[in-house]
Amino acid sequence: MSSPILQIITASTRDGRKGHAVARWAQRAAEAHGGFDVELVDLAEVGLPLLDEPNHPRLGQYKHQHTKDWSALVKRADAYVFVTPEYNHSFPGSLKNALDHLYAEWNHKPAGLVSYGGISAGLRAATALKPVLSSLKIVPVTEAVSVPMFTQFLTADGEFLPSDQVEASAKAMFDELLKVAGALKTLRTA
Repeated sequence: MSSPILQIITASTRDGRKGHAVARWAQRAAEAHGGFDVELVDLAEVGLPLLDEPNHPRLGQYKHQHTKDWSALVKRADAYVFVTPEYNHSFPGSLKNALDHLYAEWNHKPAGLVSYGGISAGLRAATALKPVLSSLKIVPVTEAVSVPMFTQFLTADGEFLPSDQVEASAKAMFDELLKVAGALKTLRTA
């Protein structure tokens, strides 16, 4: 039996961003967990334009190749981890746009949240993201990772090396994602 596919999705697309280092750490932590086949998905590389499909995403009648490609990528996952900074008390527009492009591909899959920022640790972004995920029938797990003052964990060469507490939070999140992914798979195959 193959392991469920977990996609680690980097939300920030800015030049000079630091969040991709956090996403690469999340990828390594998920691989070390051992419960998933892990894929790193960088929204900067995906390069979706602002939502430009003529039909509602619920219909799945995509006209543009970039949406068809995004659909195929998202559809193959069994669970997600969204790695998000906090911009103006919310999550980046790039993530909202990526979520809005699709509908059924997201349904009945769990998601973990890794938020990072200054003193707030990106918690307002995570809070704003949860109702959007729920409207897409994505099930956010309670276990999450929040990293305050995250730049203190960046090495001189840009690698993210968090505290033991952050590592423990990630393990708890991956454990829960694995349980919930198995339970929700029955909904997707029914």
